[in-house]
Amino acid sequence: MTRQLHLNLFINGRGHHEAAWRHAGSTPRALTDLRYYQELALAAEAAKLDSIFFADHVVLGEDLAHSARGELEPLTLLGALAALTDRIGLIATASTTYSEPYNLARQFATLDHLSGGRVGWNIVTSWAPGAAANFGQDRQSGIDQRYARANEFVEVVSKLWDSWAPDAILDDRASGTYAEAGRIGRAEHRGSFFKVAGALNVPRSPQGRPVFVQAGASTDGRAFAARYAEAIFTAHLQKESAIAFYDDIKTQARALGRRGDQILVLPGISAAIGSTEREAQRVWDELNELSHPNVGLARLSNRFGGHDFSHLKLDQVLSVDDFPDPSLVEASRSRSQAITALVARERPTLRRLLHSLAGARGHFTATGTPEQIADVIADWFASGAADGFNVMPPILPAQFDLFTSEVVPLLRKRGLFRSEYEDGTLRDRLGLDPVLSRFDPAQPLQRSA
Repeated sequence: MTRQLHLNLFINGRGHHEAAWRHAGSTPRALTDLRYYQELALAAEAAKLDSIFFADHVVLGEDLAHSARGELEPLTLLGALAALTDRIGLIATASTTYSEPYNLARQFATLDHLSGGRVGWNIVTSWAPGAAANFGQDRQSGIDQRYARANEFVEVVSKLWDSWAPDAILDDRASGTYAEAGRIGRAEHRGSFFKVAGALNVPRSPQGRPVFVQAGASTDGRAFAARYAEAIFTAHLQKESAIAFYDDIKTQARALGRRGDQILVLPGISAAIGSTEREAQRVWDELNELSHPNVGLARLSNRFGGHDFSHLKLDQVLSVDDFPDPSLVEASRSRSQAITALVARERPTLRRLLHSLAGARGHFTATGTPEQIADVIADWFASGAADGFNVMPPILPAQFDLFTSEVVPLLRKRGLFRSEYEDGTLRDRLGLDPVLSRFDPAQPLQRSA
């Protein structure tokens, strides 16, 4: 079978540029208006994208005065969108740091049933400074402890999702037997972080469990991804680093006995699209003019665990000495490493650094005509840098409308992207193996129609 490109729409505020909420091309709807998300989900489904995705934040940012905050909780939102869509995959973020396995397992199993097998879980270890206090904790856990908890968390929820055999429910009215008790088992987990009895009180879902998605790129994050992830939303500013990441993840996965094609690497791309390069560049210029430096400084501070950068001048040329050692950062270590690498490579002013991060928070940004954007996507795909892309339009819905109407048809003409959905679950669409049941280890689940 010819290798096919995968495309996911990352829905974030009114767009992925931090000033998108002020731009005339962004939605006039409130970020709490279901119709906004419904319109985007249906547009992505009409374009035959694989999935849509929502991040999550468990703390209110301190840049609220100049940044659009207060978005909806993603699992609840997915429940609403599951009823309003038919084919598009639905992926939500949930934290292993501030969640309990039993509740999360119930929520995702329910969503997988409601959507007919279209759900994915973006597994994160929450690093945002200030989040711990919202959950009764005095301080944020270190990165090693967060990943240790995350590993055990995935182990527990996997046991819970495997509580029911696919055929456990008989629903036999004549005999009076609803379920075969011997086909339902307890989790009985006892570990360093969790003690969970089980069984789950939601039957096995169409996919067996949600598709596992992950976004970490630190050493710990890569090891976690190689063991568990089936799709990785990763951030790279250059194709060369994306290729190195791609090779490293697939190599680590194979060393663990996994096939490389069972992990899809999807770098973020935030593309400003115009009829000419000049018109496309104008999109970034307009957004940067609308941005507030305090928002960028707050975001930069968060990436480095709350470090204070306020003493730096906006037009000061930066060096790596202006930043904490990223290897010691207990927040977003992979992003802090990417930022300091950019500073070492380009020596930008603080203003230019903030503008570059404002567009997509450390993800790859592209500027050009639809043909040029399609060229970039095709090149990364063919070069071994990506299995597809996490599409992050700088302005929603305007730039996404251009992407679906202008770029996607070009990818179809090149034979890279589907024209229609095939029947099946999100797992089927991504080319992932079925999830086996512990009750019938040699019998894969039937793929849902």
